[in-house]
Amino acid sequence: MFDLNAYLTAKNRQINEALGGLLGNTSGRIISAMRHSLMAGGKRIRPVLCIAASEAVGAGASDALPAACAIEMIHTYSLIHDDLPAMDDDAMRRGKPTCHVAFDEATAILAGDALLTMAFEVLSSVETEGQIAERLAVVGILARAAGYQGMIEGQMRDIAAEGTSLDLKALREMHALKTGALIEASVTSGATLGRGNADQIRHLRIYSQNIGLAFQVTDDILNVEGDPELMGKAVGTDSVREKSTYPTVMGMEQSKIFAKEIISRALQSLDIFDSRSDPLRAIANYVIERRR
Repeated sequence: MFDLNAYLTAKNRQINEALGGLLGNTSGRIISAMRHSLMAGGKRIRPVLCIAASEAVGAGASDALPAACAIEMIHTYSLIHDDLPAMDDDAMRRGKPTCHVAFDEATAILAGDALLTMAFEVLSSVETEGQIAERLAVVGILARAAGYQGMIEGQMRDIAAEGTSLDLKALREMHALKTGALIEASVTSGATLGRGNADQIRHLRIYSQNIGLAFQVTDDILNVEGDPELMGKAVGTDSVREKSTYPTVMGMEQSKIFAKEIISRALQSLDIFDSRSDPLRAIANYVIERRR
């Protein structure tokens, strides 16, 4: 049996050491705010997916590690901005005060901006022989996922939808942008850097689209049933903000069934891969079994 906990622990240690090295020992208010959010823990699912996808196509973790770090910087930037008073106005994230609470709103905005721009500095400055074309492709993949065609459009739709009732199609489209885009980019970036072939990348894209959707469905469920102590943030916030979620649109039990069906499709897409994709299989199951 594949030991996902051991795998996640090892990859998290590798990612955290690399992130710490990139931030260095520089002091100052902005770098402190960046470090506060970036090194606050978290599941590191997106960078781990990047590495696991690279391994699935036969490459090593080191081939994807710089991109994995850049992805976590982009993800953390998005969390800092999502938590702002103008957005979700959350006070806790990963069990710690959110960036704007720990510092102030202006510092949080700038810390998010700094992490986003640093991500592309990391991607463009890696000296990996023979990976120039692949790294350039990944810059495009991540820029689209993080930009107005991806996460930003998803966030805009989420804000506009507060207090309204979305149908299932609109809900899926919104979350495919807000949550799914970076998850898909994480997997395809890893496969690209690992020099996967077109068929491998196509199957991995299907996998990532399905786990991205399942991730959001599970997040919506946990916002109702989750333990705030385990999650490190408040629950019940979707209801307070009158947001359309999978439980409100489909019902709680149907949402849980739906999440399992999506994961089944994700796992089927990995049938062309050998045991090197076992981490991806285990992560797919973890997505709907997690409690935080």
